[in-house]
Amino acid sequence: MPRHTEIDLTGIRPVPIGKRKNKVKVEDFARAGGGRGFRDFWAGLPNILAGRDIRALVGAIRAANERGKPIVWFLGAHVIKVGLSPLVTDMIRRGFATAVGMNGSGMIHDVEVAMIGATSEDVTAGMKAGNFGMARETAEFLNGAVLSKVREGMGLGEAAGAAVQEAKLPHRGLSITRAALLKGIPCTVHVAIGTDIVHEHPSFDPAAAGTGTYRDFRIMADVIARCGNGGVIIVAGSSVILPLIIEKSISIARNLGRPLVKFTGANLDFIRHYRAQLNPVRRAEELGGTGISIVGHHELTLPLIHRALRTGAE
Repeated sequence: MPRHTEIDLTGIRPVPIGKRKNKVKVEDFARAGGGRGFRDFWAGLPNILAGRDIRALVGAIRAANERGKPIVWFLGAHVIKVGLSPLVTDMIRRGFATAVGMNGSGMIHDVEVAMIGATSEDVTAGMKAGNFGMARETAEFLNGAVLSKVREGMGLGEAAGAAVQEAKLPHRGLSITRAALLKGIPCTVHVAIGTDIVHEHPSFDPAAAGTGTYRDFRIMADVIARCGNGGVIIVAGSSVILPLIIEKSISIARNLGRPLVKFTGANLDFIRHYRAQLNPVRRAEELGGTGISIVGHHELTLPLIHRALRTGAE
């Protein structure tokens, strides 16, 4: 005899499959045929889960571009470290990025790429030797040329772009801060003092950095406040600082009575981090808009988005 009672299934009432609602249909499947161009590849993606979501994000960016609504890219430093600066600068030039936000390390990598065409030191080896973050030229440039422009009234991001441009750094064409400066769009840098390598140097001026980054916060808050009814806010590779900038900016906009509703909020990252899922993904949904979360490597997802925007793929 069985030790435990087993449920009796003889009373089960089957239903016709034709009456069942199905989430997956063959018309949404990937297509193996077609031509060889990117537009055919894009059209052949499955209209399911991330395939559907990445199309929706591209569509929202394109619609915002056509309507003159803000398209805000918040970029973690990883986006620069995996070689995507040329794509970001191209999107800036083409109007598919109308504001850019970075953390402090993003600014550092942007400047180092412009300066020497390389970045991202070996942290483990550097820490063992006591040399991590001790690059002289990086500290001199950021703590000198950049912060001097902050003292003249610029925000930190604009100051970095202007310093890169004026110094005629050899790889300045790859600089995101410079591209934003030349296009005349906001590029803001949001610093947590003590987290970046240039803060290790005695030349660092925390008062100037604090003034510049707070100025940038207010600039970005104004951009976010204008994202209602068709704007797009994207976080790529930041799990804490940049999502919190979005959170506070939304609060300011709502407190001031700005009509911040019905925008698209997207998060692109390796995993669904808690704060980035809240800001902007869930906040967009809570305010009547669309939330999109695409998990994957930036070096794959951003080139797909960039190419779809450039080619007009739908």
